[in-house]
Amino acid sequence: MASVRFVFGIQRLIPFLGYHHVLMIFIALAIILLSLLLAGCSSSSPVIPTIFLISLYYQSYTPTYSPAQVDPGVSRAIANIVGHAQLEARVGYFGICINPDGGSWLCSNNASSLAGQISVDQDPLNLIWVASTFKDSIVFPYLIIVAIILAFICLILLATFPGWHEEDDGDHKPFPSRPVSQISLAIIFVSSIFVLVSVLWQHTASVAAATIAQDLGNGSVKSGVGTSAMILGWFGFALLIIVTIGLLVMILSMHLVEKLTDGD
Repeated sequence: MASVRFVFGIQRLIPFLGYHHVLMIFIALAIILLSLLLAGCSSSSPVIPTIFLISLYYQSYTPTYSPAQVDPGVSRAIANIVGHAQLEARVGYFGICINPDGGSWLCSNNASSLAGQISVDQDPLNLIWVASTFKDSIVFPYLIIVAIILAFICLILLATFPGWHEEDDGDHKPFPSRPVSQISLAIIFVSSIFVLVSVLWQHTASVAAATIAQDLGNGSVKSGVGTSAMILGWFGFALLIIVTIGLLVMILSMHLVEKLTDGD
């Protein structure tokens, strides 16, 4: 019975949904995804520590040997220093999460406070400091912040568009304002570019830092790139691009209809 009511409710809602309402839904979803991306590693909530750009952790494995290594035996010295440490550090845009012993996560935007909560044996190679350096020197969240603000402005502009159930007279549906449509297109396009630059920067920097950190800790330190953060970033970008294309198609369609109307 409840499912039948839900279906009838949706059927009553569909006539009031306009083309711009779908675009607004996409923008809202993009804002949510990008906001989650920025919130990664900012708290110890169950999901937040799983959203990270890069992770560094102690793990013993067979070292990689290469003729380019001047002193291949340094991996044994590093292994002796690391001992039985098992700490993992994850880096987000505004915070760092550490797991000293496989238990609960400790998260903060202050690396010094995190370092003060563990012993030397738990982080002998200063992975918390390395993670902090990555966050402070390489991560740049402000393009995404500006992109979210621009997307929200576009969402407000789209909310001013007339609904399909509103009519100018008995025969014609009203068109959105051309200047407002063009401004919305420009804003969401700039927002998309900002997200694209940020995601590419995030991906390149994370892969490079993870590779270098693992090579330096050859045999004792492993690293990884956060899949969840990459998915959130690229999906957010894809949604904004869909909205950009949708607005462009709408503006071109309005122009075509106006030409045909003027021709008549």
